[in-house]
Amino acid sequence: MQKTLFILFIFLFVKTTYSQQNILSDKAEISVLTVGPGASLNDSFGHNGFRIKDMVKGTDLVFNYGVYDFTAPNFYLKFAQGKLNYLIGVDYYEDFFNSYVLQNRTIEEQVLNLSQSEKQKLFDYLINNYKPENRRYLYDFFYDNCATKIKDVTNITLNNTIQFKEPNNFKQQTFRELIHSNLNRNSWGCFGIDLALGSVIDRKASPEEHMFLPKYIHSFFKNATIKKTGEPLVKESKVLYKKMDKPESSNFLTSPLFVFGIMGLLILFITYKDFKNKKQSVWLDVTLFSITGLIGIVILLLWFATDHTGTHQNYNLLWACVLNIFMIGQLLKKQTSGWFIKYLKFLVILLCLLTLHWIIGVQVFAIGLIPLLIALMIRYLYLIKLYSNR
Repeated sequence: MQKTLFILFIFLFVKTTYSQQNILSDKAEISVLTVGPGASLNDSFGHNGFRIKDMVKGTDLVFNYGVYDFTAPNFYLKFAQGKLNYLIGVDYYEDFFNSYVLQNRTIEEQVLNLSQSEKQKLFDYLINNYKPENRRYLYDFFYDNCATKIKDVTNITLNNTIQFKEPNNFKQQTFRELIHSNLNRNSWGCFGIDLALGSVIDRKASPEEHMFLPKYIHSFFKNATIKKTGEPLVKESKVLYKKMDKPESSNFLTSPLFVFGIMGLLILFITYKDFKNKKQSVWLDVTLFSITGLIGIVILLLWFATDHTGTHQNYNLLWACVLNIFMIGQLLKKQTSGWFIKYLKFLVILLCLLTLHWIIGVQVFAIGLIPLLIALMIRYLYLIKLYSNR
């Protein structure tokens, strides 16, 4: 009996001591950190975190969401399927700060205007979130990422009493325009995004939805007020580190527009030679139909076989037609079926529809595709003429 009471006493003592360690002093500050864009595609959109600073308790931590869990089984497969759980991470502030300084990324801090009980509530929420059983969450680039978590957790702390106001010179944009604002349009990263993500991201984002990007967390928090008091959400802003300007290297010769420009010119040159000689370079058509068909299959899988919300309704299928892969046999025949000419006309119509979609804004496509799309159109028209004359 005495042994049981002793164990119970030790348990309560440890639990009480641990709880006291997590009690913030009245000198504590909680702030939102906004990290500027980095060099890699993964870092192009910036990052956010909560800083918990309590010099009385010797606490200076940064909690940040959107951390990869590389130990997850089938990591790459789940990532491709949109089923990968991400983590909340915690770092010592000094380590967090030095890491981004080494990457030469701007770090800004906004100290939140919270009462003592609200600070404690936010800190307790983060501590609870960091527990092993709570750390993982299903990530979504647009609706549940490192930035949106900052907004959501702050809202929870203040019982959804934050009044977000549009920043000065705010211009409402589509999700794709917001992505483009952080990328070089003629980069492979931007090309891949425009190829993989569908027309669902070409709708206007609501002002609050702009906060999926870290820089908008900073600008919206700057103007936000607390409804019940009318006080500003941020009581102090400071730049902890300013990025040093360095000349950016840009190699047009390896860009999508140049590479596909060369490919387009090659297709047009071969088509011109075929026209002069009244023949068909079958190897070229088999290559084009194979590549466009395979890309179409990938796009179709991203649309229907994954949980990614941004890959739906992707009209890149208008040029990367899945059916092309099944038409290779027709290209290899000496005598092509009559219906194949109608199929080629169908491909021309699809390219015209793509152009219309682009013009009226249903979906914006990668600018690097322009030379290839022009070349495909001319090649299909030539094949229609060639097969019609046989």
